Amino acid sequence: MGLRGHWYRGGTSKCWLFDARDVALHAPTREDIPALLSAAFGAADARQLDGVGGGTSTTSKAAVIWATPGAEADLDYLFAQVGIGDPTVELGSNCGNCATAIALFAVQTGIVPARDGMTKVRMRHVTSGAVLSGAVPTPGGHIPKSGLARVPGSSAAGVPVSLSFHGPWGQNTGALLPTGNPVDQLQVNGRTLAATMVDAGAPAVLLAADQAGVDLSSMTDNLAARLPDLIAARASAGLIMGLRKPEDPPQNAVPKVGVVAPAGDYIAADGTTITAGSHDVRVRMLSMLAPHPAIGLTSAVAVALAASLPSSAVANAAGQPPTAGSPRVLRIGTPAGVITADIITDDTGAVSEVALHRAARHIATADIDVAPAAELSA
Repeated sequence: MGLRGHWYRGGTSKCWLFDARDVALHAPTREDIPALLSAAFGAADARQLDGVGGGTSTTSKAAVIWATPGAEADLDYLFAQVGIGDPTVELGSNCGNCATAIALFAVQTGIVPARDGMTKVRMRHVTSGAVLSGAVPTPGGHIPKSGLARVPGSSAAGVPVSLSFHGPWGQNTGALLPTGNPVDQLQVNGRTLAATMVDAGAPAVLLAADQAGVDLSSMTDNLAARLPDLIAARASAGLIMGLRKPEDPPQNAVPKVGVVAPAGDYIAADGTTITAGSHDVRVRMLSMLAPHPAIGLTSAVAVALAASLPSSAVANAAGQPPTAGSPRVLRIGTPAGVITADIITDDTGAVSEVALHRAARHIATADIDVAPAAELSA
């Protein structure tokens, strides 16, 4: 069967974007969508050899998009993290890099008509109800096909897109701090680790790197020795945050899990030295079951919100939180280099918006010949 798809690079991810009307031809209900995407990506194979998946967590992503004219947002989207060597598809998380691509897709396909100057696209994430906005430059109403913007983690140029995440936070769990505490104690493989658990951008659990035994003076290794502890921390946090029940198996996509440390010289993934003066906090995240090569934007939002909470693991590493009413730029040192998050607060000091500057590009539009599931398992 044929499935029309649109392949985009958004930030440091690649995402297949699907018009919901095309998906409905083969998956008429939301419950049918995971099986369709699993087959299209060839998810059951660790190389995703018989599908369009890229074989890594950052290139095994999809979104289904519904235009919603007249509604709160211009479109709804369902984000999917597709398994690798595993036919399951997780619909519980979100991806800012893919949302960046969706904003450009919306302008290029006419879901949102291009305006003179800058075209704003409001996007509602179906699973959490969170509304994001993407601003795409459209001078003279011209729809951009290419651009010169670049982001750490990719040398390729793309159309600049400013992506904003807006409060209220806590869309997945009901609160920015699901437990009400800036720090909680997690039981991890017989050890007790202090953790900051936040629900902003995406649910995330953030640990002090030194306490977790992770050295962030270099970000070139694969963290093999620490992966069991980090995965166990995610499983424990998922229960505490109410993201799963004790009888449910742990998820690989949510909550996000990572380690943080104060600014310091470090070796990036490409071997270059990042100096301490270039950033405010060092961060390393997992993506599914492996280290993220940069940082997911939803994770960056979680880090930014945590940085605004006194006594949190991130605030302790990054220094003082912003004062009420004053914007702050948080510089986050990642394996790919330094990214910046603009933290906007209201008069009470609460964070109302986090903006990140990305780049996106349309790669291809294709009719995917989806193999039956039985053939994938052969």
